[in-house]
Amino acid sequence: MPFSNLSIIEPILKALKTEGYTKPTPIQEQSIPVVLQGKDLLGCAQTGTGKTAAFAIPILQILHSAGTYDQQRRPVKSLILTPTRELAVQIGESFAAYGRHTSLRTAVVFGGVSQYHQEKAMRNGADILIATPGRLLDLMNQRIVSLNHVQLFVLDEADRMLDMGFIHDVKKIVSKLPAKRQTLLFSATMPSEIRNLAHTVLNHPVQVAVTPVSSTVDAVSQSVFFVERGDKKNLLIHLLKEPEVVSALVFSRTKHGAEKIARDLHRAGIKVDALHGNKTQGARQRALNNFKTGRTRVLVATDIAARGIDVDSLSHVINYDMPDVAETYVHRIGRTARAGLTGNAWSFCDADEMTLLKDVQKLTGKPITVVNDHPFVSKLAVAIELQRKELAQRKMKPGSLRRGGFRRRR
Repeated sequence: MPFSNLSIIEPILKALKTEGYTKPTPIQEQSIPVVLQGKDLLGCAQTGTGKTAAFAIPILQILHSAGTYDQQRRPVKSLILTPTRELAVQIGESFAAYGRHTSLRTAVVFGGVSQYHQEKAMRNGADILIATPGRLLDLMNQRIVSLNHVQLFVLDEADRMLDMGFIHDVKKIVSKLPAKRQTLLFSATMPSEIRNLAHTVLNHPVQVAVTPVSSTVDAVSQSVFFVERGDKKNLLIHLLKEPEVVSALVFSRTKHGAEKIARDLHRAGIKVDALHGNKTQGARQRALNNFKTGRTRVLVATDIAARGIDVDSLSHVINYDMPDVAETYVHRIGRTARAGLTGNAWSFCDADEMTLLKDVQKLTGKPITVVNDHPFVSKLAVAIELQRKELAQRKMKPGSLRRGGFRRRR
């Protein structure tokens, strides 16, 4: 189905064609008509499904078609609330791209930088505001931003808002919105807290669920390397020498760990940057831009910093540390195999992380290939291989080897 079948207006269709968009993704196909009809929406979609365009396109169309621009004041008519700086910038870029042939103005505000330019943008007027909760509340308290005229409100990445402790800020912001408005809530997961929040902010919403979080993208080839913790650094350097690793997003559990991994790779002669919460906004943006443009081949990041990163043709995601929460694994590997491409997800697992790996396997329900042909195989991998051979000799099925359901790469 082409975008034109969704009753999208010509200025936006023209922009989508420039961006190379030919047909909508499932979340876009289901969400855009609902939003254009003026209904509230509760969307469950993981990263990499085209979620941003699913709300950006109809919002631009609704506001452009209304054609009521107050050139003097330009009050905010649409608010998109998102958890991280990087995601706010990315959403802002998407609105600018899809709305390039409209007269709508967009502003992006987030913390960690001086508010001078953001304040100036708001005083000049913006029809659409993309914001992180903390900075938005600051500007509201200073009476620089008013939400009195908001007609469309989007709460994006609601589960991450919960994880990052922003729910109370979100509720404060929602209390300042007009009661009569259209609200869209998107979340990759739907824990009870998010469903309760949805019940309070949405009015008879249409529910759309695409690619549940328990499933991983089929185009991602998943492998696990059993390795001693002390050998992870050497294994990473070894694997990054492979020609197939065109670009790699490496996940660390902690900020300190991300810095250390980046230093080790730099000493090994690998072009690398680190991305985490202790970096200044300028440093984070430079690191992301360097990675997107190919100036650096490897980006080491924490989960919070990496949420929302959208990099074209990312060949590999590497879990240097297994995530504490199984759902996070799905978000991580969703950074690759985007826009119809294929990708690879490699996970390093030491003996202490076996439980975390089993949690991932239980959630996804898909086999993960065990890779033993590398120079840093751990004692755990050797024990598993011996067990496999013993069971094979007993003519037991390979699937009974481990409850996790891992398969061995030949």
